[in-house]
Amino acid sequence: MFGDESLPRPWWPAARNGLRCRCPACGEGRLFTGFLKVVPSCAHCGEDLRAQRSDDLPPYIVITIVGHIVGGAILLAETYSELPLWMHAVVWPLLTIALCFALMQPVKGMVVAHQWALRMQGFGGHGFGGNGFDGHDPSEAPADRPPGASEHRP
Repeated sequence: MFGDESLPRPWWPAARNGLRCRCPACGEGRLFTGFLKVVPSCAHCGEDLRAQRSDDLPPYIVITIVGHIVGGAILLAETYSELPLWMHAVVWPLLTIALCFALMQPVKGMVVAHQWALRMQGFGGHGFGGNGFDGHDPSEAPADRPPGASEHRP
């Protein structure tokens, strides 16, 4: 065991804090320094957030949500109104872009909070680094074992 790894981290409060773009641990500190750049550590509680590896998941989630909203809206508009083609060409791309920008930060915040609450990546108290999965740097393999080789293999 490392640190307080045995203590549970409640998922819903962390996810709610992430959706609000706040630190998943305390809910007070800001989660982002820029539009999507996560702070290295919380300014309020000092929680180390460098271990987060949200990468491609938030855009996939946003694309799925926005696709359903805009796709449904297009179907409703086509079914119940007769909008001219030029209005379709203006409204739907603008709505899509606006929704993507509006949802990206909260969704990324929730993904980071999810990783923190479930102690994924380096949030489990093992540190982070190297391959981002177990906290060990593969370049630090013993001399008798090549980098990337498991110590459990014969």
